[in-house]
Amino acid sequence: MAKNNNNNGKMSREQAGQKGGNKTARNHDQEFYQDIGEKGGNTTAQNHDKEFYEEIGQKGGKATSRNHDQEFYEEIGSKGGKERARQNDNNNNS
Repeated sequence: MAKNNNNNGKMSREQAGQKGGNKTARNHDQEFYQDIGEKGGNTTAQNHDKEFYEEIGQKGGKATSRNHDQEFYEEIGSKGGKERARQNDNNNNS
């Protein structure tokens, strides 16, 4: 990894974080990440209320709408509709 010349030959925080993240990724599998994600999600749910989720959902929706056009929404709507139809077909054939 390249050293940051402006930091007396030391890695920047970003470089050190990336190095640690890459090492963690080499040492752990998908199940590890699913487990820590679930634990984090459960902790967040215990510590926050409905308004918290509404606020972050609105922020995410605004950011998405700034970064994507109508074609994006048509594509994800089509994918969602196809998946819903597939799930309905599976439920009706069970």
